[in-house]
Amino acid sequence: MSAPASEHLHGRPTRGSAPTTEVGAGSQPRTAKPGAQLAEPLPEPRRLAGLRRLLADPLGLVGLILVALFLASALLAPWIAPYDPNAIDVRARLGGPSLAHLAGTDQLGRDTFSRVLHGGRVALQVAAWSISASLVLGILLGMLAGYGPRWLDNALLLLFDTVRSFPTIMFALAAVTLTGPSLEMVILIIVVTSVPVYGRIVRTQTLSLKQTEFILAERALGAGPVRILGVHVLPNVIGPLLILASMDVPVVVTIEAGLSFLGLGVRPPTASWGNILADGYAFIRNSPWLVIAGGVPLILTTLGFTFLGEALRDIFDPRLRRTL
Repeated sequence: MSAPASEHLHGRPTRGSAPTTEVGAGSQPRTAKPGAQLAEPLPEPRRLAGLRRLLADPLGLVGLILVALFLASALLAPWIAPYDPNAIDVRARLGGPSLAHLAGTDQLGRDTFSRVLHGGRVALQVAAWSISASLVLGILLGMLAGYGPRWLDNALLLLFDTVRSFPTIMFALAAVTLTGPSLEMVILIIVVTSVPVYGRIVRTQTLSLKQTEFILAERALGAGPVRILGVHVLPNVIGPLLILASMDVPVVVTIEAGLSFLGLGVRPPTASWGNILADGYAFIRNSPWLVIAGGVPLILTTLGFTFLGEALRDIFDPRLRRTL
């Protein structure tokens, strides 16, 4: 048998011959195209997959909606508030909800709904500034403690433990007694009491990364501490830290409201959820609407950030469940 005939018997086309056809039982002949491959589906991007999982989680979706409402109302408060939050109308004092005043009025006739919106703006400002500053300082001090010499690690740990040994309220009382209540002092108190928490977390993760193979290889190649910390350590610690920071937002908002309720935070007449609650407590027998108007947004904001933070933790770093 000649070579060309043998090639046809084995299903291999000879030079110049047409492509062979594949015939299955009960099917039409199909022409096999040389080099044709089945297209493989592209993998779904990680961010898109995380968003799908977040939207599929009922509590995560509720948290996302509540956080979005809080951010929108706080950022747009000057434009959506129906009245000036400090405008006084004594004739309408301690009024209940109505078409003119959706959440009623306080003891001075000020529109409670407008004050709640501007109070959310103050809460957002305190949370943004305090958590940002706490993250930056905590990351810097934590990486220095974890990567630096032993004496520096011990000194920073002693500093962290000393600051954490003071209760937040007692520290706030001492600080306000010396300087007086103000928004800046509230932010400073939260920063000072939050830095040790982030610093200890970053220190622990830096210590675990310090002896990994890729860090040792970088050091063997002559990389300095600044490059190692900035290029290799920081990207590995910033993700879990941002998730923890999102879960700390309700804690910060509650601290600000509590200090303002005690008269140690934002000074009147600046609107704050803590000030609204304090006024409502003083006049609760005359009108309960102040307590309701000041408490409901605080509860919803706390639940929203808590649900969203827990959902993000479960999606992007489930290992944090064992450390929290």
